[in-house]
Amino acid sequence: MAVQRMDNVGIVVEDMEAAIAYFEELGMELEGRMEMSGPVADQCTGLDGVRCDIAMVRTPDGQGRLELSKYHEPAVITEGPRNKPHNILGTHRVMFAVDDLHDTVARLAPHGGEVIGEIARYEDSYLLCYVRGPEGVIVGLAQSLG
Repeated sequence: MAVQRMDNVGIVVEDMEAAIAYFEELGMELEGRMEMSGPVADQCTGLDGVRCDIAMVRTPDGQGRLELSKYHEPAVITEGPRNKPHNILGTHRVMFAVDDLHDTVARLAPHGGEVIGEIARYEDSYLLCYVRGPEGVIVGLAQSLG
């Protein structure tokens, strides 16, 4: 077997503090922060002169992580639409199970969280919605009704 587990999902952000606050409000925990630079950073990203701050946030069960990266060098690329539609090619969201979807949406609003569309009910199984947060990142929320 090649894959042992999914370690993390990386998200590039401009405002690290706002991104950390958003994901902490969601219920994630800050695991650590560091600056990354040097040959290893350059080799793995395929970029030259990488200098970035990294913050790792994890789900309360310790199984899921997001790596938030704020690039200082080279400059972050800001071309293209910030609030991409849900049907764009490539990674478009991260989904989290929550215990109270309406409460979570309300708590994310002061941090820039905005529901895309509306909260939907899937049969008697789930409440679901997508929330666009800092940097245009779409977070899916699912509340089990069972």
